[in-house]
Amino acid sequence: MKNLFRDEVRILRAGLTETTYGKKRDWSRAVVVFKGLGNVQPDRSFEVRSPERETAQERVLVYLPYGADVNSADRLQFGSQLYEVDGVPMPWEHGSLRHVRVRAWRVEH
Repeated sequence: MKNLFRDEVRILRAGLTETTYGKKRDWSRAVVVFKGLGNVQPDRSFEVRSPERETAQERVLVYLPYGADVNSADRLQFGSQLYEVDGVPMPWEHGSLRHVRVRAWRVEH
């Protein structure tokens, strides 16, 4: 399985901080909880155009080694791009190809 993981990936995690309106993640103080090789695959990309703004979204599927520390509130860095984890990561514990599948997305514009 190691030779399937060729893309360097970092998982970032930020703690909660109090604001006037409640709690939010403080991404200026994020820490790296996983740094290693994974497999990043395109999932889909689409644009939304309206008179107010143009928006493009990119979604990826990321396969990480089994046991990688990642959760639904994390961010994922691949190359120079930052992605938001979309939903709960899914560990696959069966057979010889054990891994964690993560859906992630980012928005442009």
